[in-house]
Amino acid sequence: LKADLLTMKRLLLLFFICYAMAAHASSYNYLVFTNTAGTTTAFSVNNLTLTVNGTELQITNANGTIQLTLTALKSMQFSTDGTTALENVLNADAPVQVFSISGSSIGIYTSLLDAAQNLNAGTYVITNGSASQTIIVK
Repeated sequence: LKADLLTMKRLLLLFFICYAMAAHASSYNYLVFTNTAGTTTAFSVNNLTLTVNGTELQITNANGTIQLTLTALKSMQFSTDGTTALENVLNADAPVQVFSISGSSIGIYTSLLDAAQNLNAGTYVITNGSASQTIIVK
């Protein structure tokens, strides 16, 4: 029962945030989610839909669909460039290693900016040190 109440509170908070920020969302290109482990994922807002299925949040956009567990979500924010949250998680000036979402190594770049400028469109996991970040490049 306690877990159900916590889930309900998180759902209500999520819907309130979406509703409250909807008026300002048109000037942002990305919606950025941070989970309780500190991992941040940015989604392009093009054709974005959010669907709640029980305790899962299904996020769909032009690049595909992903599911996030509601109880593991810490925050959500809009971003103009999709890297705002990245710089909070990763050291933007340190070398980063990039992986495909299937786990294949794409390469090592001198910085977050270097990686962002040289990656093709797609979804990637970027790491430096113990921090990791999932991004979508248009």
